[in-house]
Amino acid sequence: MDFIRDAIRTIPDYPKKGIMFRDVTTLLKDARAFRAAVDQMVMPWAGAKIDKVAGIEARGFILGGAVAHQLSVGFTPIRKKGKLPHRTLIEEYELEYGSDAIEIHADGVEETDRVLIVDDLIATGGTAEAAINLLRRAGADVVGATFVIDLPDLGGAKRIEEMGVPVASLVAFEGE
Repeated sequence: MDFIRDAIRTIPDYPKKGIMFRDVTTLLKDARAFRAAVDQMVMPWAGAKIDKVAGIEARGFILGGAVAHQLSVGFTPIRKKGKLPHRTLIEEYELEYGSDAIEIHADGVEETDRVLIVDDLIATGGTAEAAINLLRRAGADVVGATFVIDLPDLGGAKRIEEMGVPVASLVAFEGE
């Protein structure tokens, strides 16, 4: 996994001083690292009878589409509020300062679907928690969540596991 870690660019003090931004666009442009990351994201869920992958906007679309392809299942986008053109379900959630909301199409998952959530990074877990709540409200069974990067000091993976959703990540970076 070292070459996956090495393919991720770190940008100090972005978006604000003291934050070490983990940029996966450098991983995405590296064919070998991208392929390995997708293969490793799929591996824990092979044989889990997944029906859909739900990717969280925006890098979760790229990774989630590739994971869905590898698993031979459908893909459902989880988007920011106001971006989907059809009838939607919405989930609001709290941020450090204020709130936000995500949506899925009301027909994006079926009540019997077993869904895997995909995103590039898990930090505090707020968006992933909102995604789980949204998918569960739609009747789906969220069988897991997979990320390229975990920031364990921020507790997001633990927060998601406490919701009864197993979490897998490829690399962890200490700090923020």
